[in-house]
Amino acid sequence: MDPKSAVLALEDGRVFAGRRFGASTDTGGEVVFNTSMTGYQEIISDPSYAGQMVVMTYPMMGNYGITPEDFESRRPFLAGLIVKEASRLASNWRHERTLDTYLADNGIPGLAGLDTRALVRHLRSRGVMRGVIGSPAVGADALVARARAVPSMLGQDLASVVSEGRTYKWERPSLEMLGRSASGSNDGTENSRARSEQSPSTRAFHVVAYDFGIKRNILRRLVDVGGRVTVVPAKTAASEVLALKPDGVVLSNGPGDPEPLDWAVANTRALIGRVPVLGICLGHQILALACGAKTYKMKFGHRGGNHPVMDLSTGKVEITSHNHGFTVDPDRLNRKDVEVTHVDLNDQTVEGLRLVHAPAMSVQYHPEAAPGPHDASHIFVRFAAMMRDWPRERS
Repeated sequence: MDPKSAVLALEDGRVFAGRRFGASTDTGGEVVFNTSMTGYQEIISDPSYAGQMVVMTYPMMGNYGITPEDFESRRPFLAGLIVKEASRLASNWRHERTLDTYLADNGIPGLAGLDTRALVRHLRSRGVMRGVIGSPAVGADALVARARAVPSMLGQDLASVVSEGRTYKWERPSLEMLGRSASGSNDGTENSRARSEQSPSTRAFHVVAYDFGIKRNILRRLVDVGGRVTVVPAKTAASEVLALKPDGVVLSNGPGDPEPLDWAVANTRALIGRVPVLGICLGHQILALACGAKTYKMKFGHRGGNHPVMDLSTGKVEITSHNHGFTVDPDRLNRKDVEVTHVDLNDQTVEGLRLVHAPAMSVQYHPEAAPGPHDASHIFVRFAAMMRDWPRERS
């Protein structure tokens, strides 16, 4: 038998044959799909994919290789990567490794050569489900049994697993901002170029960001709008955060089910009204839970860089980047205290919230993109305005 042969077995008994690349080991996790045409490096280095095997719907991945400057975290946390074709060549001038080598070096199995269209259609109709990548020699029935034994994403606290567990400073702006500074151009937004060139000690705002699995581009965008950023571990007490005298607090993205994160919800409640708060993705869900709402698991979630979201305050539609399998239940929101600000135009799910009586807002999508369009990057400008307008003596 070809040692590269492998199969993906799903918990419902469906099996797909393919060939290994990356690490030559078996793996299991929740099988999800991402509709982005590019950005595979940012996707595989996003900690929000912990415990999941990601199916890419675009047929070829790996053609521009791996560039360390584009990583979104210190290492990949996903369980596996599934593609139609893994490019054997990497042609971009910035690349240092191939996708195959990067996955192998980090112990992440890949599976290629299967019919990803059929797999994604199956997941769309049946819902995302648990699966394993293993040797066909084991037998389909045994692999399906293994898939059924994989822990469900429901009830899992993965945020505390992926959090780096240390406090650190972040000073680097986005690549776009560095490019504008080098060229002398300026987009005119909140004096962004001038702020990016300031030293950390003279930037306008001190932002404390909770690391529930934070993407680095969130940190870069915060620097772009004048932030001096301190990143703290997921379980840092609200009292410790307030002792840092922040001008604002960010609740980051992250993996897993938000409802088991009682500690994060309690800390958020203690911060509301004391300091401006911005929640992103998992952070959006945590803010909603802190306001008494509930979340639920979606059938197949939103993962990709092409989701239309409407800003209800302006009527403007933005194409946005998503990565979430849970969402806020709109029927469990107290509309006297919480306003829905954004909705997804594909399924009307809640994509943004604003607290009526406190300086706090959140978005379910990823305004920092990476990968994805930059339509929603102004969310960081809004947050900067909220910090600027919030009187420090009230915090």
